[in-house]
Amino acid sequence: MVTKKLLDELTYAIIGCAIEVHKNLGPGLLESVYQKCFNHELYVKKFNFISQVFTPINYKGVILDADLRLDVLIENVLIVELKAIEGMLPIHEAQLLTYMKLLKKPKGILINFNCTNIFKEGQKTFVNEFYASLPA
Repeated sequence: MVTKKLLDELTYAIIGCAIEVHKNLGPGLLESVYQKCFNHELYVKKFNFISQVFTPINYKGVILDADLRLDVLIENVLIVELKAIEGMLPIHEAQLLTYMKLLKKPKGILINFNCTNIFKEGQKTFVNEFYASLPA
């Protein structure tokens, strides 16, 4: 059963994976490099995940293809969007929140590897109404 506590523990572990990648590679590389290394960390730590997940839009019962693709879905409950950019913008947050809503997932993490410290400045966590309805 998915709980807020389980999601919070999962979030902590996933941010740890990002920190490990950043510790080994540092900032300044392409997002695709970080994606491969982040996926490897998830694999080594035996997380259940899928990458580059196509995200359809269900509009009034009709499935519409909008060519949306999220970076990583972990344990079927946590969405992770990876970036390697100068600074995160509201559009990046909107992107993650869109995936969370369309797939009905309770939590997401936006991670930017182009920073000096992932924990302090390189990640932002989001929850939504699905998270609010989970047991503690």
